[in-house]
Amino acid sequence: MGLNPAVYSENIAKRAKLVSGEAGTKSAKEKNYVLGRIVENLLRSTDFITEENKKDLAYAESIGKNKAFLDRLVLNSKRIESMAEAVKEVMALPDPVGRGNYISRSPNGLKIERIRVPLGVVAMIFESRPNVTIDAAVLCIKSGNAVILRGGKESLHSNLALAKVVRQSLKEGGFPEDTVQMIEQTGHEVVNELLKQNQFIDVVIPRGGESLIRLVSEKSTIPVIKHDKGVCHVFVDESADQKKAENIVINSKCQRPSVCNAAETLLIHKNYPFIKELIHLLLQNKVEVVADDLIRKDFPGLTAASEEDWFAEYLDYKISVRLVDNTEEAVRHINHYGSHHSDAIVSENYQGIQFFLERVDSAAVYANASTRFTDGGEFGLGAEIGISTQKLHVRGPMGLEGLTTEKWVVYGSGQIRE
Repeated sequence: MGLNPAVYSENIAKRAKLVSGEAGTKSAKEKNYVLGRIVENLLRSTDFITEENKKDLAYAESIGKNKAFLDRLVLNSKRIESMAEAVKEVMALPDPVGRGNYISRSPNGLKIERIRVPLGVVAMIFESRPNVTIDAAVLCIKSGNAVILRGGKESLHSNLALAKVVRQSLKEGGFPEDTVQMIEQTGHEVVNELLKQNQFIDVVIPRGGESLIRLVSEKSTIPVIKHDKGVCHVFVDESADQKKAENIVINSKCQRPSVCNAAETLLIHKNYPFIKELIHLLLQNKVEVVADDLIRKDFPGLTAASEEDWFAEYLDYKISVRLVDNTEEAVRHINHYGSHHSDAIVSENYQGIQFFLERVDSAAVYANASTRFTDGGEFGLGAEIGISTQKLHVRGPMGLEGLTTEKWVVYGSGQIRE
């Protein structure tokens, strides 16, 4: 029988704190060497990883998880190759640690600098997507942090397999293996205890569904960077080009509906001339449409959208649709019902586009492009540890710089303050 959750969590947190200082002093060359070992070891371990992943898939199916969930969970050779490519992208990025963005010389001769330093110890609590294990580990290694990872029980075997690859790579690179730790206990008690370890852990990052975010936010004694749900919108203005609108709506909803930057609500200007064609296209792509009464006049077979639907993150082939009178009404709807993640306007009206981009209070706003681009890799950050929907201390895709903070360094020659 293993340690009780309180002792287990404290031991892991202490070990992370112990090695975090060393992790923060490694050079970019040393860190990149470890990342290179992760790339090689990932590809070399493809068979082992996929076999472990099959255990998780079988368990998830046995407890009735849907296709969208299984899609987030699956690991195959193509996805492992993609993870390795993402690691290479992080290797190519500049090391943020030690980089200065302010230098001043005061009248009394003090030289004052502001530099970026690691956060310290990061606890990452996430759900079914095992690729988060690699993304989080690699970003924390490159940014000089120690990280404690806790995935969902449905992905336990996959996460442990990936963590084994990372820890072996750390060892080969002369790093403490405890720079990256994976929690093996699956009970909720271990999370509750981990969230009390404010003496050793500097920040907690939850990544998953609404219930997980709420649990961590309510119970944590440690600062939390929230990666909340993605209730993303596409607004089709009356001036929108038909082909652009159709391509963007279908891509935003259908390209990968199980992820947080997929569109969940479609808003259409009441004077857009191709409303029926757009609804038909969604239905042809096997999307379940729930709609307001105005849409249902022409499509009486559709289910009526409830108040809850406007707040819903479906993560599936389902979308809520509403007609609006103008861009102002679209913006009000998005700011009220949205999760401040990613929202797009399709329009040929410059003033309307600028109004939308300025007034929508979200981490990422788009003009004539799919919401699916909100991603660390697409934004040039390499892998991402998540997408923050809050305003402090980072917003949107969170990469290397988001895993650092600032430190003032002052050089003097004996000055004292009078």
